[in-house]
Amino acid sequence: MEMPLVSKPTSLLLPLTFQKLKQPIPPPSTFTKTPQNPSPQHQNKHQKHPSFTPNNHLCLDQTQQLHAHITRTHFNHAQQVSFSPFESHPRYALNTYTYMRKLDIEVDSFIIPSVLKACSQISVARMGKEIHGFSVKNGLVSDVFVVNALMQMYSECGSLVSARLLFDKMSERDVVSWSTMIRAYITLFYGFSQRSIVSWTAMIAGYIRCNDLEEGERLFVRMIEENVFPNDITMLSLIISCGFVGAVQLGKRLHAYILRNGFGMSLALATALVDMYGKCGEIRSARAIFDSMKNKDVMTWTAMISAYAQANCIDYAFQLFVQMRDNGVRPNELTMVSLLSLCAVNGALDMGKWFHAYIDKQGVEVDVILKTALIDMYAKCGDISGAQRLFSEAIDRDICTWNVMMAGYGMHGYGEKALKLFTEMETLGVKPNDITFIGALHACSHAGLVVEGKGLFEKMIHDFGLVPKVEHYGCMVDLLGRAGLLDEAYKMIESMPVTPNIAIWGAMLAACKIHKNSNMGELAARELLALEPQNCGYKVLMSNIYAAANRWNDVAGMRKAVKDTGIKKEPGMSSIEVNGLVHDFKMGDTAHPLIEKISEMLAEMSKKLKEAGYLPDTSVVLHNIDEEEKETALNYHSEKLAMAFGLISTAPGTPIRVVKNLRICDDCHTVTKLLSKIYKRVIIVRDRNRFHHFREGSCSCGGYW
Repeated sequence: MEMPLVSKPTSLLLPLTFQKLKQPIPPPSTFTKTPQNPSPQHQNKHQKHPSFTPNNHLCLDQTQQLHAHITRTHFNHAQQVSFSPFESHPRYALNTYTYMRKLDIEVDSFIIPSVLKACSQISVARMGKEIHGFSVKNGLVSDVFVVNALMQMYSECGSLVSARLLFDKMSERDVVSWSTMIRAYITLFYGFSQRSIVSWTAMIAGYIRCNDLEEGERLFVRMIEENVFPNDITMLSLIISCGFVGAVQLGKRLHAYILRNGFGMSLALATALVDMYGKCGEIRSARAIFDSMKNKDVMTWTAMISAYAQANCIDYAFQLFVQMRDNGVRPNELTMVSLLSLCAVNGALDMGKWFHAYIDKQGVEVDVILKTALIDMYAKCGDISGAQRLFSEAIDRDICTWNVMMAGYGMHGYGEKALKLFTEMETLGVKPNDITFIGALHACSHAGLVVEGKGLFEKMIHDFGLVPKVEHYGCMVDLLGRAGLLDEAYKMIESMPVTPNIAIWGAMLAACKIHKNSNMGELAARELLALEPQNCGYKVLMSNIYAAANRWNDVAGMRKAVKDTGIKKEPGMSSIEVNGLVHDFKMGDTAHPLIEKISEMLAEMSKKLKEAGYLPDTSVVLHNIDEEEKETALNYHSEKLAMAFGLISTAPGTPIRVVKNLRICDDCHTVTKLLSKIYKRVIIVRDRNRFHHFREGSCSCGGYW
């Protein structure tokens, strides 16, 4: 799983539907008391304590938040005072709270939200402020559960400014935080007797950013019907919002509205259109607007470069950067972040180093985001030492910087270093977030640190109160599956509190392929195909598992099913950067201009490999053909073509770096180890899962990938 390069700017809205947001959110402690004289079947071992049953259904996010709170605080309901019976009598709840304070009875982060709800019900803002002060003094505002309740209290008591201040100061926000704030704004909007263009714009943009495009468009039409007409700022805001969620069709309709109604195409609006089309993958539309602009500033150039970067058009992005310089426009840190991210994706280390030197030479301001992008580029291009050096030199580090370094260690197989970095974070008081744990768990998975990974998973829940997301469960399934603990991995899937997604079952299927367990692989494949019936990749992977087990009839059946879908599987591709240019190869490629010299080098490699005692592993050629044909097919795997090109195109002793879009096969892994010894080269291969550093006949993965 890829780590995010940098954090996106915090949005004012989350992608939730407003229909859901209009529904009242039941408070965590909404329960009703059972009859005072329960029947015998209602009596149990807890009879001496009041028994309560749910009155309203909590949403999943609230339930997970409550579960995390209970787990973190080791909550014992038998030792707590419940405020639930006072929901219809909020003053009693406040009196009880006051009485507890007088008697010096502990008031914790579980009780505070219930008391704050009582303040909301009778609009006692002064009491709510007192509770806020108490929470600050006693360190309870670090609990998102408490802060959400405070925001709810302030918004319902009419102090939206105070609620927003709390929201802005939150270091971490969950879905309840966002929905509470959004619901407050909705209430405010519909309470206006006269709505200005500013309020209309904010609400329409909010609907779009919540991905409720139909409601957003409906409100746009209603605004015009009420004779409130959009201005340049309105259209700019809506176009930006469309880009934020990838709503290209709505973006096109808004673009058409701009053209039909004679809006002046300002520099800001044109740049927003370029950015919107780029984020939606409409590169030609973005470039057409870009080329039509007479005046372009640094943000316009950056938007177009970012569009190419998002589409992974590395040549076009670099060419545009050259044009930008030639036009006398000085790139800023955002421009460089886009270019560095493109280098990271393509493993273009030489070009990445050139951009790094350019940043230093031109005095581009290196803020924490750009520094993080540089660390990420070096890590993803195979130079983990360079990444580590930059990280050590960084004075200002945010959580993204730590996460990128953690992910870098993980993808290079340095699990112990990742765990050491995690310990350093704790020592310095840097609070890890959910992405930190994803990186750390991945590092454990790639290094085979099963015990340590399990410990981290427990620490995330009990020490940091984080609710495991499906991504964390995916890491755990991957960790257990790679280690061959398939039964334990399957039990974890069965016990998950959330529905397993394609990432979960995909990790399980990949583990079954590694350990050649066709029976459990069939189970995982069935689940995947139920979730994504049009994805032929799972059928191909299952056919590979059958082939490895010599179940050729099943292979034929599965491949027929793939053929019937009419969808082609993702082809294996390998790329290598030489002298600042990235060269791509696919299996059996004959299109490269130097293919004759590459073929000669392949023949030389084959001869020297046999002299070194190499025996082709034909089991990885998953076709029912004879052994000689299988050996020929092996020779032309894309990574071998890339390595052959690297050997003829670089000086002796120069490291060779290859990026492959799929997992490197067993035979190519063996061959690369031997080639590193034969040609005395360091060969670094980045496949879909991790980095492999081949040196003197061995690999950094230790055969564990």
